[in-house]
Amino acid sequence: MGRPRTNDDTVKERLVVTATELFATRPPESVTIRALAAAAGAATAAVYTLFGSKEALVEEVRARAVAGLFGALSAVPRSPDALTGIETLAAAYRRWALDQPHLYTVLFGGVRTFEPTGPVGTGDPIGILLDAIGRACDEGVLSGDEQAIALSIWVSLHGLVTLELAGALTPAVAEATFAAAIPAVLRGWRPGRDG
Repeated sequence: MGRPRTNDDTVKERLVVTATELFATRPPESVTIRALAAAAGAATAAVYTLFGSKEALVEEVRARAVAGLFGALSAVPRSPDALTGIETLAAAYRRWALDQPHLYTVLFGGVRTFEPTGPVGTGDPIGILLDAIGRACDEGVLSGDEQAIALSIWVSLHGLVTLELAGALTPAVAEATFAAAIPAVLRGWRPGRDG
């Protein structure tokens, strides 16, 4: 009779969840394989057996965050009004971030590179926003470079969500600011506006 398998899907899931929490709440350099395994109640060998390396585990955590945000944005029904559609996507982004703060922090916390200038792949959340912006530009309700519009929306939304998650805004202030911020950004990209 062989040894019972101890590094199974349950341990793998526990390692991903634990890594997500640790990377969201600690400096990345402090999350060692030993600390991660101990926090997950697993052996250090489990990280290598199940993922191959710490870097592969980090990529799994990041992939889960990207997939979660993509799923949340994909679930937004297409609005008959292009601008309302963009605002609804922004609300879904915010809702996902507030519901999944550790995944959001792993995805966007700290120093990350955000470059919407490269090719957008299948499953990339930015693709959904770019499609919505493209529709608004095609309909003539927005005018400008689609990637620049996407970046301006993301900067405003990310700043608000980050402050909200940090507790720097009361719920009422966060709600009022969100209700005003995205429409204000979109107004700046309306046809006939300078800039």
